Amino acid sequence: MQARNLFVLVGCQLISATSTIALVTLGGIIGASMTDNKALVTLPLSLMVVAVASSAIPASMLMRRIGRRRGFMLSSTVASAGMFIGVLALQQSSFVLFCVAAMMLGVNTAFTQQYRYAAAESVTQQYVARAISFVLLGSIGGAFLGKELATRGEAWVADIPYAGTMAVLGFLFMLQVLLMSLLQEPAAQEEHRIKQSDRSLRKIVLQPVFLTAVSGGAVAYGVMTLIMTATPLSMHLNDGYSIEETSSVIRAHVLAMYVPSLAAGFLIDRVGVTRLMIVGAVGLLATSLIGLQGHSLLHYWWALVLLGIGWNFLYVGGTTLLTYTYSLAERFRAQAVNEFLVFGISATASLLAGTVMFYFGWTTLMLVPIPLLIAICVALVWTRGDPLLRRVRTTVEG
Repeated sequence: MQARNLFVLVGCQLISATSTIALVTLGGIIGASMTDNKALVTLPLSLMVVAVASSAIPASMLMRRIGRRRGFMLSSTVASAGMFIGVLALQQSSFVLFCVAAMMLGVNTAFTQQYRYAAAESVTQQYVARAISFVLLGSIGGAFLGKELATRGEAWVADIPYAGTMAVLGFLFMLQVLLMSLLQEPAAQEEHRIKQSDRSLRKIVLQPVFLTAVSGGAVAYGVMTLIMTATPLSMHLNDGYSIEETSSVIRAHVLAMYVPSLAAGFLIDRVGVTRLMIVGAVGLLATSLIGLQGHSLLHYWWALVLLGIGWNFLYVGGTTLLTYTYSLAERFRAQAVNEFLVFGISATASLLAGTVMFYFGWTTLMLVPIPLLIAICVALVWTRGDPLLRRVRTTVEG
């Protein structure tokens, strides 16, 4: 394993997770202070996810040309500038500028999501699942740091709530640039030996395993984004819970998203990737069932914890499954399609969150994911017997 790469990626994942958690916690609340239209309060967060989706293919293509390291450094610079624009937005109480800041963070997130591919490319096939899980562990630190910045940063700049939070995030992204300068280009030693693929993109995408992997990742991220974006609105604005209580639930959710990464890679090796993904989908179903039972703090806590665990197993499993479907020469094209579809769905879910909450409420929001999760369970059962998975199991076990 390239231990240096993995530790650099973990540190950068921590910073990116910190910023995302802080903005998810505060985005709807800040938005509500800047606009009277309650249906638009989550627009900054929605635009952030739209920016992730629209930047997914350009991010992959750019890194194909200039490499992972320089691509990641460029995106971190964009995020740093975005956070300082966020400070200006808060100073001027400009909803438009705050939306711009959120979108610049979204651009960086499109690159951040490819840390897991950089990790997978830094190890042999045998250790891919473990490397992906290891990098996601950086978000555990982000869960604590993001929560602290969200709750303590409100008064750091006099008369400008949360400007201190945004400024600290700007400096953290400057640190991320420095960390990324230490990254060794993944798979660089093999580039001169890579043969060009003769498979068309259509042939790669239409593989049943590819379609199932993308569907798993899209459903995992879409359901998670829908519910996580709506939770601060439901808790703080509708049910009157404090910022501290709301942040605690979000922190528990984020920890639940990433702590299972300690075991996910090993579980994939032991029980198989499709079985772990089915467990993840069942966990997300449990989220909806608990969310339908009530609005107490305990209901929110358990729903968001199960949301995190289900997301981890379904998403890490989907990413691992995806790596089975392409060669090293095909990786950027295949990854670009996956990222665009996954975060396109996530963007749609984020845009729907505020609207569904405003017009229909929490109960309807909890019903939306159920048919999608049932469908992905059926697809995973159907895919288990695919010849490609049998070949991969033989290769890994051999």
